[in-house]
Formats: sequence, C-alpha cells, structure tokens
Amino acid sequence: MRVWRAAAAVAMGAGLVACGSSRPSPGMVAVAEQSVRFTVDGTTTYGTLDIPAHRGGQRLAAALLLAGSGPTDRNGDQAAAGLEPHILQLIAGVLGRMGIMTLRFDKYFSGQTGAGAFARHPSSIDLAAFVKQAGAAYNFLRAQPAADPRRMLVAGHSEGGMYALLVAESVSPRPAGLALIEPQDERFLSLIQLQTDEQLDAMATQDSITAVTARQNGQAVRQAIADFRAGWPVVTDGMLPSVVSLLTPILLSHVNAAYVRSDDAVYPPGIAARLQPGTRVLVTEGTADQNVPLSTITPLVRTLAAAGTTGPGLRTLSGVNHLLHPSGAANDDQVLAPSAVTALRSWARPFSS
Repeated sequence: MRVWRAAAAVAMGAGLVACGSSRPSPGMVAVAEQSVRFTVDGTTTYGTLDIPAHRGGQRLAAALLLAGSGPTDRNGDQAAAGLEPHILQLIAGVLGRMGIMTLRFDKYFSGQTGAGAFARHPSSIDLAAFVKQAGAAYNFLRAQPAADPRRMLVAGHSEGGMYALLVAESVSPRPAGLALIEPQDERFLSLIQLQTDEQLDAMATQDSITAVTARQNGQAVRQAIADFRAGWPVVTDGMLPSVVSLLTPILLSHVNAAYVRSDDAVYPPGIAARLQPGTRVLVTEGTADQNVPLSTITPLVRTLAAAGTTGPGLRTLSGVNHLLHPSGAANDDQVLAPSAVTALRSWARPFSS
C-alpha cells in the first residue's frame, strides 16, 4: 500500500459512450462496456461501466469498484510506474459473469481524470475529497436504469477497502454488500511502520545490514512517525538511504502532508463498527501480502462480526499476494488467483442475476 501519492452534487447529465457490445437474443439487452463521466466539485471524473447481458427491464445488482493507494487508475494499474496487473478490470469480469454490473473510475491524479480542480493546489487534497468522489460515483451507478438500488455493492482493493467502509456510511441507500480486498486495516502510518520493520528484518536476515542497524532504523522510523503526528519537524539523520527514500514522499512532502494526516486519522475497525447490520461482507487476506500482513487483520474482522454483518467474512488466501496473484506470478501478470475468484464469487452469489 504505497502512499499517494479521492455527497457533492453530481452532474447527472454525464455522457455514456458504448465501447463494446454483442448481438442480443430476442428480449435480451446485450452485454456492453461504456465509457462514462460525471462531475464532482468541478472535476470531470472518467470511468467504465460494464453491464452484463440481461432481460429488457431487468434490474441488476451493481458494484462500485475502488482502487488502491497512489495514482491507481480505474483498472487497478499505475501505468507511469510500469505496473499493470488489471486488478479491478479482472474483478469486474468476475462479477460481470455473475450478472452484476460494475463501475470503476479514474480517481484524482490517475488516468483520464488527472488532477482536475486540484491541479493548481495539489497539496490541498485530503482523504475527504477522495471519499466524496467515490460517493458521487456510487450515486451515479445507483441512478443507472439497469441498476437495482436494493442491491448496491462496493468492492475496494487495498486502501480502496478503507474507502469502501467510509463510502458505506455516507451514501443512501447503504450498500447491501462490501468486499474488502486486501484492505488497509490499520492507521496508515502504523502500517508504514510495520512495513518498514519487516523490510529491515529481511535485510538483517540476508546479512545486508546488521541486527543493530535494523533495530536503530526501526526506532528512528517510529520517532519520525511520532514527530509527524505531533506536528513537529521530522528528522531522518542517521537513517539508511533506502529508509529515507521510503519516508520522503510520506513524511517529508508538503504536497502529500494533508492527505497523509487525514488518512492516518482513520482507524478502519472504528469505521467498521458503524456498518449497517446485515451488510454482506467479504475480507480477503493473502498469506503472501507484504503490504497488509495477516497479523493486523483480526481487529477489523472482529469488529465486523460485532457490528452484525453477514457473509463469508474473512477468507485467508494461501500464497496470494497484495495484487491477488498466485505464487510465482509476476507483478504485471493479468490474472487472479483461483482462491481469490472463489472468495469473490462466494460473496457475490446472493446478488447474482
């Protein structure tokens, strides 16, 4: 979960442009992939609406798909960084084959949407702006003629899982189901600390640094995070260059400061406690996920159960990493691990058409 480094009035006169379709059978509406756009606070947001084949007049379950952190686009890719696993596009395909329509969009600072209204003042964006944009996308999807407002769903990957929890309490009607896919389950900087500790431990195990150096750098990172949270200057003197490089966009960037502070203020289990009872929830946790380790998921899962949610709950995916790849897959492999597909289908089955 790399830091980035996203309900206002929505322009419902948004454009719909068919990109692909197939010849329908009599009485059927053909499968379609449409380029769509809607406006939030002066920014035109661009996305893709996938509608499965269905009977004329039939209402379909509709899922909003939310991308992870950084400039991750509607497909779940960071093209500028050469990372194109197509996570969200593949999830849309899994749900589409079950008769569930989906919307995925380019959030702020990604894809066709770009910086939008924040172009001149990127440092002013915070978590609330991204959640507002996602809420507008939910409302846009709900208003589609084929969408069933009683079967609205939200699925978020990585940081998008936290967004899903926040969107769920801000929209109406509340979603009937949430899929939290390798979700951010802790305060943001707490996860950064954990990730850094694991990287330092791995370097010490490989004898690239000593155990003393690893311990000293871990302590320095903890102090840097504490100073940032307190509003004090962050000092990186004595840290390994690789650690400074990791922390620079997170703790030392003026442009990212407002976003990092607003993200770090959220404790996902605290949001989960306010979910509507009966919400059908899936939480996936890959055992090979180095971004959101299995050791941090328990408070979120327990809170979801206490809130009265239903559904598959936690599904531990053996050997699966943060990109939902099976063991041995390259980062750019456009494939989902079979166990991840099974988990998604289990969650979505009651909403399938």
